[in-house]
Amino acid sequence: MSHTIRIENLSKNYGKQQVLKDIDLTVGEGQIFGLIGPSGSGKTTLVKMIVGIDSPDRGTVTVMGARVPNLELLQDVGYMAQSDALYPELTGKENLVFFASLFGLKGAKLKERIAYVSKLVELDDALNKKVAAYSGGMKRRLSLAIALAHDPKLLILDEPTVGIDPELRQSVWQELLELMAQGKTIVLTTHVMDEAAKCEMIALVRDGGILASGSPDELKAKYGAADLEGVFLAAGRGGQ
Repeated sequence: MSHTIRIENLSKNYGKQQVLKDIDLTVGEGQIFGLIGPSGSGKTTLVKMIVGIDSPDRGTVTVMGARVPNLELLQDVGYMAQSDALYPELTGKENLVFFASLFGLKGAKLKERIAYVSKLVELDDALNKKVAAYSGGMKRRLSLAIALAHDPKLLILDEPTVGIDPELRQSVWQELLELMAQGKTIVLTTHVMDEAAKCEMIALVRDGGILASGSPDELKAKYGAADLEGVFLAAGRGGQ
């Protein structure tokens, strides 16, 4: 399998605090790859490195054959940040139009994509409301729609289902699996283990390092664990 992302010997400090240390990771093309770990483990910093928002102190990140940061890559990357970066004084539709137009979408294609993504996240009835009136869950759904709007080859989603009700979360996951079937690569962060189990491949992140990586079934077999919580505990102890 060819790779979409390759991270080699990556480390990052903020002041005297080392937030990532010696990360080596490969994400195959057409995979859902989960970065799993508690808050503060380094997951968000790692996805920012992949997108090119931040630069490592040491090591390299290559995405679709190009070293990041690289502005030309952004056309093929959809990024959903952990914090919603929306314009509250605009409506949901105006936010979608604005961000989609940054990627060159216009005319019939723009209308088609907005209709598709707003239906996917179940916001089509709220598109004409100002985002200031949206609930936290609605804002997360709009952020996901924006990340999908330009039909990117690579989706990078930081805690995409936080604040979303269970029924819609299931719908979102069905769509992510469909996108993967279409050949898209998806990298997401989560601390929810039942979501981690749906990923093809996962990496367990703690204290800025990778404890272990592999498919959920491979890791359960390796650590003799019944579930991913057990894998995380065993990997943290260094046991097998």
